[in-house]
Amino acid sequence: MIRRGTVHAVTVDGVSLSVSRAGDETAPALLLMHGVPNSSRMFRAIIPELSAYCRIIAPDLPGFGASDVIENASFERFADLVEALLDRLGVEKAFVYLHDFGAPVGLHIATQRPDRGLGLIIQNANAHQTGLGPQWAKTRAFWSESDAENTEAAFAHLTLEGTRAQYIGGVPEDIAALMKPEDWEEDWRVMSQPGRIDLHRNLIRDYKRHVDRFDDIAAYLKAHQPPALLLWGRHDPFFDLDETRSWLEDLPRLEAHILDGPHLLLETHSDQCAELIKRFVLRCERRSG
Repeated sequence: MIRRGTVHAVTVDGVSLSVSRAGDETAPALLLMHGVPNSSRMFRAIIPELSAYCRIIAPDLPGFGASDVIENASFERFADLVEALLDRLGVEKAFVYLHDFGAPVGLHIATQRPDRGLGLIIQNANAHQTGLGPQWAKTRAFWSESDAENTEAAFAHLTLEGTRAQYIGGVPEDIAALMKPEDWEEDWRVMSQPGRIDLHRNLIRDYKRHVDRFDDIAAYLKAHQPPALLLWGRHDPFFDLDETRSWLEDLPRLEAHILDGPHLLLETHSDQCAELIKRFVLRCERRSG
């Protein structure tokens, strides 16, 4: 059993993925899917606690953290690589933690392979139009017409200041004070390496395909009703709070917790989230016998 995460480079389909792994291989698997601008490092505070109950698999998605950059990046391609990673590690089923850009990846796997899922942990992850408020107007305009003006506006956040906003944008001062500048500075250091900004631009383009799949995702949720836990930082400037109601409508048995935290909820509420995830996993395991 590995209690604290160890990092391994695993090559799948010619792509080297950096993967944090911990826990007993006989325990229920928990696949941790990070978002922007992070890597598996965003889970550093919860892995030690959860590894006592779960087999942790936390990959850096391609172009994030220490994983390879790939050309023509898309969420579907990411999902294929993550599935290949699970196959390589001998993981047949897993709970999936969905956050931000990790949601299109995890939900693509879930909709294509419903048999692979043990349950969903939804943390500021969007899968409905309700989450895309006025703040998405520039990105929507870019998806409709990618002229020079719309393109510049859609990519304007790919800066150090935009990376900082992922942490503290729209967050009350006392909560923002809990986060450290060196964390977003490290994210930006990685993001600004060769090839990575172009990869982020491709993902912004490709997010429209995720939005176009919202009806398919809703159909999957309503038909399969996977066990689910929602953890939501209410001071999220990117995804509207109305998104939580949409998740509840699709999953009437969803356990939902709206916390006084940011988009990057684990930066401020890791202990509380770890405890809620632990209880959720153990409860699901009891119910499954």
